[in-house]
Amino acid sequence: MIKCICIDNDNRPSRVPETKWIEKGKEYTLDFTMTVHPQKKLAFQLKEIELDESCSPYSWFLASRFAFRHEDIDKLIDFIKECNKITFSLNELMKVTTVDERERHTIEKN
Repeated sequence: MIKCICIDNDNRPSRVPETKWIEKGKEYTLDFTMTVHPQKKLAFQLKEIELDESCSPYSWFLASRFAFRHEDIDKLIDFIKECNKITFSLNELMKVTTVDERERHTIEKN
């Protein structure tokens, strides 16, 4: 189970009701991940929020909206590989998401 924290809830699509939108600062659990098209960007589905048919065409949250704890990064990379059947590196991950600011001091010391 991989947790993430929402760091960007701006620009909610009008088709997605507020009750089905992410809240900045709130923690969520990843359910699935894939690269969405046409943007060709990493995106997540969350256990806590189902973007159903009423939200169509929106059914994913872009990875750039979330931050992760430093100790979860390796698990996240494995999860991305498992879901997408692709190779994914730490450098690629850091281009599309970030480490939770509360954890930054730990990373800078390492």
